[in-house]
Amino acid sequence: MAEYMRLRQICLVAPQLAPVIADISAIMGLNVCYRDGNVAKYGLENALLPVDTILLEVVAPFQPGSGTAAGRFIEKTGGRGGYMAIFCCEDPDARGAKANAIGVRTANVITHAPYHGVQLHPRDCRAAFIEFNHTDGSDDVLGPYPPAGPDWQKSIRKDTTLALTEVEMQSSEPQALAAHWGKIVGIPADDAVVKLPNATFRFVKGDSEIMRGLTFKVASKAKVLEAAKARGCAVDGDEFQLCGVTFKLTA
Repeated sequence: MAEYMRLRQICLVAPQLAPVIADISAIMGLNVCYRDGNVAKYGLENALLPVDTILLEVVAPFQPGSGTAAGRFIEKTGGRGGYMAIFCCEDPDARGAKANAIGVRTANVITHAPYHGVQLHPRDCRAAFIEFNHTDGSDDVLGPYPPAGPDWQKSIRKDTTLALTEVEMQSSEPQALAAHWGKIVGIPADDAVVKLPNATFRFVKGDSEIMRGLTFKVASKAKVLEAAKARGCAVDGDEFQLCGVTFKLTA
């Protein structure tokens, strides 16, 4: 099978799903396609919303405190930063082995046939979890993807939000973090940018290592910003704060 690497999903974390999911849906014009019962064994609940063919997921621990990895993440970061970047590829095990060879440990392996995923340790990835996964038949970007449910494609809306185009990563050493992530995903960084076929990861200077922001192409920035204000989000120019990250808008 030919090698490929695409952004499949971005996962954010919240203390509770409500009202975050309702806020994202109302502001961005996105529909929930699935709530995955498989995450319950990790002490989590979730909801997924398709942004064209990339999934935006929010997870929340059942109970407050540090009994789950997501709970520990919230306590450590104060709720700032995205939780996980999930990539689909031709062979998650081979990609994981290459990451292991450069000192990035495997944290978890998940198999729910026809889906198979390899999650890497966030301490070794730095800034956020990385997962590689593959689903038989998913070489088609609109093909099956079990984590998003059996009919996720039917929930795609494009009247408000058209695409998730960029992920902004922050580090005190952005060039070094970009090079590190580039090695992990197998796409060399170019001037603190890792460019995938369907999205770009941009690495910028900051005081801590986090997934800081998401950029969305929208039909009307004014409409989305008005909705963000109405839901009580802090709006600054073409940006607003929601679920621990900055939502940036382009037309």
